[in-house]
Amino acid sequence: MATAGPSLALAAAVLLAAHAAAARDLRDLYFGEALYYAYQERYFDALERLDTEIAQHYGVDEPKLDSLQFHIGRAEFSVGDFELDYRMHQRAGRAIRAVLEANVEDPVRNEAAFRLARILFQKEQPRDALQALARIHGEIPEAIRDDLEFLRANVYLALGQPGDAVPVLQGLQGSKSLQGFAQYNLGIALLQQGKTAEAVAQLGRAGEVSGDDAPLLAIRDKSNLVLGTLFFEDSAFGSAQSTLDRVRLQGPFSNQALLRAGWADASAQRFERALVPWSLLAERDPTDAAVQEALLALPYAYSKQGVHGRAALLYGRAVEAYAHELEKIDASLRSIREGEFLKDLVREEIRQDKDWVIRLRSLEGAPETFYLASLMASHDFQTALQNYLDLEDLRKRLVSWQRSLEAFEELVSLRRHYYEPLLPQVDAEFRKLDAQMRLRLEQREHLDRRLQHLLVDPRPELLATSDEQQASARIGALESALEGRSDEEAAALRARTGRLKGLLRWDLETHYHERLTQAHRHLAELNQQIDALNQRYQSFVRTRQAATHSYVGYEEPIRRLRAHVVAAQERLGVLMEAQGRVLESVANEELKLRRERLEAYQNQARFAFADSYDRAAKAQAQAQ
Repeated sequence: MATAGPSLALAAAVLLAAHAAAARDLRDLYFGEALYYAYQERYFDALERLDTEIAQHYGVDEPKLDSLQFHIGRAEFSVGDFELDYRMHQRAGRAIRAVLEANVEDPVRNEAAFRLARILFQKEQPRDALQALARIHGEIPEAIRDDLEFLRANVYLALGQPGDAVPVLQGLQGSKSLQGFAQYNLGIALLQQGKTAEAVAQLGRAGEVSGDDAPLLAIRDKSNLVLGTLFFEDSAFGSAQSTLDRVRLQGPFSNQALLRAGWADASAQRFERALVPWSLLAERDPTDAAVQEALLALPYAYSKQGVHGRAALLYGRAVEAYAHELEKIDASLRSIREGEFLKDLVREEIRQDKDWVIRLRSLEGAPETFYLASLMASHDFQTALQNYLDLEDLRKRLVSWQRSLEAFEELVSLRRHYYEPLLPQVDAEFRKLDAQMRLRLEQREHLDRRLQHLLVDPRPELLATSDEQQASARIGALESALEGRSDEEAAALRARTGRLKGLLRWDLETHYHERLTQAHRHLAELNQQIDALNQRYQSFVRTRQAATHSYVGYEEPIRRLRAHVVAAQERLGVLMEAQGRVLESVANEELKLRRERLEAYQNQARFAFADSYDRAAKAQAQAQ
């Protein structure tokens, strides 16, 4: 009777707290995006982002420079958590086993062992879970200590070892996070151990825990229901009545408590008091099994009081109610055979509501959903339903991805039609510019080499201005013209030409260092322009490559991805069909059992109606 539900719920809260702590010190936005989806319980999206980010982290040349390096341990843990939350137990187990086998500190290893044990317990492998718990040694993180011990106690109970579970649960009685759950499970363990008196006392304490949150109220109601059942089976009808009265009238166990309270009074021959809970119960949802039994029990109480007319009337109403419910079940079975049940389960507008199960039951024209609440109480149905809903989500994702591939193809085609007519002209102009640029770079290199040579071998004439170069050329022309002449005029001209040549030489020699410094300064300014030119050149090359890469080479990857999507859709179709048959089979079996029970109730009601009618007629005749 012990359940893993509280442990899993508390563990989920612990994980959310751990993720919240990681988010406060977040230094990698992609890891934060995965946590963002996880907080919304969109674990598939969280896994998709985090798997990609971790793969890229290990694929870069220097992972230590990647921002995920600050969270890599938590990220790898989170992968296992998200896989566990998405019910990918096998993959989550492998990820956590990898951590266990790594060289990590005790707190990290112990937390991984706890998570592995929880996975194995969820998979109904308690013996393997116990072996995983046995690997926990040394320091245990404070956040999981109580949850770890509670899981250990549940494993013992699942293995039929209540004697081992009792001391563990006794040590958790003061845990605030497990208040109510630890007390209830201890009572169950004592009961399984055969210590009925101690179990009754413990369940009494569990039924009186204080608190107002929904899980605590539910476990308190369940404790009182179990305790009241024990008193009822022990024929302590007064104690059973007082205990069952503590169960809330609007809680999840209220119907069972009202039914059992009525039988406690009836068993004690207090039929008038039994009318109160049964009358309340008979007005509730007729699809509930307890309500259906109450429809038969209520007239039974009246008949025991000798009010046969009222009993006959209520038996008649019960026959009509059972007939109506049988029609519902027949309609549900027929609708399930026609495939309407699966269509209603995956209606998106229904599932967006947190109370979608309740809304689904009230859909008009959907008889296949009338008994969904009772079906959801079946573990097999819950598992099959969740698997089917996951498959439906995957189907929608595959359809979305297929459309995305079509959008990518259209985008690539648009880019190709835009760039291909432009690139030839751009390339032609670029080749001209490239040739000019190369020429100017060669000239710059020539100037640089000349200036470097002038530092060790001064040549002032190389730093002459254009005017000085023209003057030197004219002087040289005059000297050439005066060659071969020996007259006085020529001698005078040669003297003047020499003076001019000396003056020019004087200016070049005296200003040589200043001019050389200025030439180096101009070369440095030219270098800046050359650097800017190189940057623009490289930018153009990258832009030109990006333009080509934006539409070249995508055909084959898209084709492969489309083939993968189509193959996945085919496999998914087969799986959904098989899972749908499982879901329909579970629903059919449950509805058939409910139909057999209703038919038995209806037959009893008919016989009781006839008997009560006869008794009422006889009583009326005697009275007359």
